[in-house]
Amino acid sequence: MMISTRGRYALRVIVDLAENSVDGYVPMREVAERQGLSLKYLERILPLLVSEHLVEGVHGKGGGYRLSKEPSKISVGEVLRITEGDIAPVACLENNAVKCEHINDCRTLPVWKGLNDRINEYLDSVSIADLMKDIH
Repeated sequence: MMISTRGRYALRVIVDLAENSVDGYVPMREVAERQGLSLKYLERILPLLVSEHLVEGVHGKGGGYRLSKEPSKISVGEVLRITEGDIAPVACLENNAVKCEHINDCRTLPVWKGLNDRINEYLDSVSIADLMKDIH
């Protein structure tokens, strides 16, 4: 499992919005500048976050984006599952995976299930509020 730039950038955008939308909506141009990211790339990530109700946007003067939930109510796992689609360590554990012919006698499946459970438990235990804490 490798987290793509889309997943990593989405987390950065969510944290940036959490830290900077105290006074309302934040223009995506400002987020892109602060984060050193391409505005065009962020414009492809935001619809995913909006469609899953993590972020809400307003067009026009004074418009921009803000979180739809409190930062403590958004987990890293939730953001990554939205942007990555699936974060399973092996194909047979992915959502909608074709049932493996070895599922009943696979000696390694318990290892992959355990790893998958731990990854998801950990990512779900870290909130955006946790990421906002001072790292120094």
